[in-house]
Amino acid sequence: MTRFFQTVGILALICVSFFVTEKTVQVVKEYDDVMIAIKQKKESYEIKAVDATVKDNTVRPGKKGKTIDVNKSYSKMKQYGKFNESLLEFKETKPEVSIVDHKDAYVIGGNASDQKISLVFLIEKDDDYESLLTILEDKDIKGNFFVNSEWLENHNELMLEWIKKGHNIGNLSENRDYNSASFPWMNTIIEKIGHQKTGYCYLESPNEDSLKLCSYASNYTIMPSIVIKQNLTKEVKDSIANGGIISITPSSSVLKELPVMIQTILSKGYQIVPLNELLTE
Repeated sequence: MTRFFQTVGILALICVSFFVTEKTVQVVKEYDDVMIAIKQKKESYEIKAVDATVKDNTVRPGKKGKTIDVNKSYSKMKQYGKFNESLLEFKETKPEVSIVDHKDAYVIGGNASDQKISLVFLIEKDDDYESLLTILEDKDIKGNFFVNSEWLENHNELMLEWIKKGHNIGNLSENRDYNSASFPWMNTIIEKIGHQKTGYCYLESPNEDSLKLCSYASNYTIMPSIVIKQNLTKEVKDSIANGGIISITPSSSVLKELPVMIQTILSKGYQIVPLNELLTE
């Protein structure tokens, strides 16, 4: 029994020793010139995260922030031997209110402070998608193709090719009816076979039933800020804004205008990006 208590006593002393040593190291670190210099720089480098904008059942993404990773920066600089601003390490900070947690709201655009927009193309009939792709590739632009169940059933390989090229595929279900059995089937094809991480639904006006179904399936429900069926360039000139989502039905007349419309958008200083980038915080 005596030996048992001796062993317990020794272990306790070791634990206390480790604790005291760790605290001592921490205190020494806090008063180290390198650590002091890092902490003095922390505020000047900090970019605060911006919360997503949630209003009247609509949502726009926020923005991640960044701050100095004090411990990683300190470890790196101690190896160097002194403070060196170029060796600062950073870490992201997330918004407290994120679009990821609000898939039960209509997505009406990207962050309003970013000069980015997304083009959504509705592929529901025998649209001339080959000409559309040629135009986008000539301009080095990634688009978002919202397809219905009939199209997807007949063009599985094409869907995979588009995703590999960096385009997004959206789900129109069968005749835009998200209560249809086609909706979960299409989601499975797009996400499991196409390996697209995020699913997208599409509405041009509020529909609570569709919104709920899409939210349960963890899809974002896109409600575009501009819906264009003709007169592309005029509509864009009049209505384009930061974070805009432009919906386009690619008829033959629209495709003739599309290169000019794209050039108009770019000339105004906007970036044209796919939805996965537009909605990333």
